Amino acid sequence: MKELETRIVDIDVDKIRKLLKDIGAKKVKEEYQTNNIYDFDDNRLLNAKGYARIRITDDRLNNKEVVYMTTKKMLSQDTFKVMEENETIVEDKEAASKIFTSLGLSLKQSIKKYRESYKIMDSLIEIDINDKSFCPFPYLEIETSSEEKLKKILDLIGYTIEDTTSKTIYELLEERGLAQGKGKGL
Repeated sequence: MKELETRIVDIDVDKIRKLLKDIGAKKVKEEYQTNNIYDFDDNRLLNAKGYARIRITDDRLNNKEVVYMTTKKMLSQDTFKVMEENETIVEDKEAASKIFTSLGLSLKQSIKKYRESYKIMDSLIEIDINDKSFCPFPYLEIETSSEEKLKKILDLIGYTIEDTTSKTIYELLEERGLAQGKGKGL
């Protein structure tokens, strides 16, 4: 599956929540995540702006834990990050970890974050608040199928295409002198 993704950084979380409610966006996720990022010893996945991940979610809307096993690979990076994503829900997070390590991958980083997701116009608007030790600023991630939809959504929430970035979190952190040297794909 391909996903078109862009970000708006340094958002006012309360203002965004109110705007999303006012425009009728439906809350579809509220979760705490632990994102375990895996790569080979030479970091070839992260260096190519991709990764293997096990995401453990504490789903607050449905009161359950869900574990996802994912690989992502960047296909292009213009207005959007275009990513190839392969993801499945797994029953056993320990077995998922062992699958990655048996393929020669090792755990590179474990990132904790809070995420709220809203659906509007067949698109996803996500408020991400990472553990401050990893990323000290909140941001929106918008996943949609076209630039036209993106522009409509941005107009609804008071932003323009110029306010967005296709940069990865690692690129944004590096720009601000906050990079931890772990990778480039997120």
